[in-house]
Amino acid sequence: MILVNADVNNYLLYIDKITKTYGYGLLGLRRFKALDEVTLALPLQEPEILVLIGETGSGKTTLLKIVLRIVTPDAGSVYYKGKDIFKLRSSEVRWYRREVQAIFQDPYETFNPLRTVDGYLFDTAKHLLGLDRKEAEALIDETLNFVGLSLSRVKGKKIKEFSGGELQRVSIARAILTKPRLLLADEPVSMLDASLRVNILNIFREMKKKLGLSIIYVTHDLATAYYVGDEMAVLYRGVLVETGSAEDLYKEPLHPYTQLLMNSILEPDIGVKNRIRPIKLSSIEIKEFIAPGCKFASRCPYATPRCHKEIPPTITVDNRRYVRCWLYAK
Repeated sequence: MILVNADVNNYLLYIDKITKTYGYGLLGLRRFKALDEVTLALPLQEPEILVLIGETGSGKTTLLKIVLRIVTPDAGSVYYKGKDIFKLRSSEVRWYRREVQAIFQDPYETFNPLRTVDGYLFDTAKHLLGLDRKEAEALIDETLNFVGLSLSRVKGKKIKEFSGGELQRVSIARAILTKPRLLLADEPVSMLDASLRVNILNIFREMKKKLGLSIIYVTHDLATAYYVGDEMAVLYRGVLVETGSAEDLYKEPLHPYTQLLMNSILEPDIGVKNRIRPIKLSSIEIKEFIAPGCKFASRCPYATPRCHKEIPPTITVDNRRYVRCWLYAK
């Protein structure tokens, strides 16, 4: 969801007008906005799965890295349970690392092939939770059971002894071992066979339901987004162009870019409205990042001269959806 002038203490996570710029061209002296005043929030009381959607170069991973404190924004703030994550004291940083965990795209890059996989689990239990060996074993086995594995199955083994699906399950177990409140998942099933994806996605849904976890799930796969998500946020060239419930965005996309993405789903659905003719997805183009008006104007079938010159405002639709497009401006 997008919020304006909200009380950050009322939200689990509040991303407030985050902007991040990078350099390009000779010596990187020219700048473009990889993220442009992105505002999102997750509710404090009810767990929610928020799906970030967009093609390569939209800013999804950059936003996750900012929430993880790996990348520092140039402007804006990120609040977790009311605390500015870039102003945490040293003792609070440890607390934040327990509360916010991440799962990445390639499980084979998550673990050192020279180490045993269970070593990572025991390190997490010792350094972040302060457990002794016996306590750690009990918690690790319980957590692995949740994802369909066991300590006896993984103990003493290296990554070459696991399938991709099993290894991603171990990654999930490591992430939820600290009993976090927020999980960041960056394309966690894109490296897996289609037959394994639903099983992993079901684990995410179970984590929300049984563990009370809120999740920010990054993907470019619309079918996956609709299956796992409660809310969707669509990014294009660093700009948040549309947000709303997963069902609303899937069945009735408003922004022309969201319509394009939905049109890329091959399975026909007569309940989906506003489909437009397919537009070929392009690679990252700096000219779109630095465009003075709407970033999507050069590819939009509805673009007017105004779209190329003026940045569209964020419009509230039906009190529950937000779209950044001149088509909906009164």
